[in-house]
Amino acid sequence: MRQKAQLVRLAPKSYMIAVKFCIPFQRQPDTMADRSLSPKSIPSRRPCLTAVLRMAGLRPTRQRVALAELLFAGEHRHVSAEQLHAEASAARVNVSLATIYNSLHQFREAGLLREVAVDAARSYFDTDTSDHHHFYLEDEQRVIDIPSSSIVIQNLPEPPKGTAITHVDVVVRVRRSE
Repeated sequence: MRQKAQLVRLAPKSYMIAVKFCIPFQRQPDTMADRSLSPKSIPSRRPCLTAVLRMAGLRPTRQRVALAELLFAGEHRHVSAEQLHAEASAARVNVSLATIYNSLHQFREAGLLREVAVDAARSYFDTDTSDHHHFYLEDEQRVIDIPSSSIVIQNLPEPPKGTAITHVDVVVRVRRSE
């Protein structure tokens, strides 16, 4: 009798390590044309991202995998649901804004993304889930990272009885000086 393979559920910080291995190596263009690297010769990230979604406890639907491909295609970044919707439309991924919001929140709950709330009505999602802080550029409505070593947090109050502090998020709002 054949047994089904069981996926090991990873700790949330392990997901980002797994996602990094899903990004194929991109060669820098040579001065001479290199015809050996056709788009078909670059391996797809789809099977790897599908496995990462499964390990995170998410069903890898076509739309979730397509959104994961867009989110984790390169360097760490901060994206709003509206920005991701525009990218999905440009990439001809047929997905509603509501599905994008739901997927982003599911990715966050699974530990694949970190949510950065800049005010009550606006959130960005960060592909870097490590401990660090953010600048919010109000004029550009953009979030950028502050290295964790740049801010020292001291003298936190005791949390209420029966609770524990899980993390501290610092968002420093800035505006261009005139």
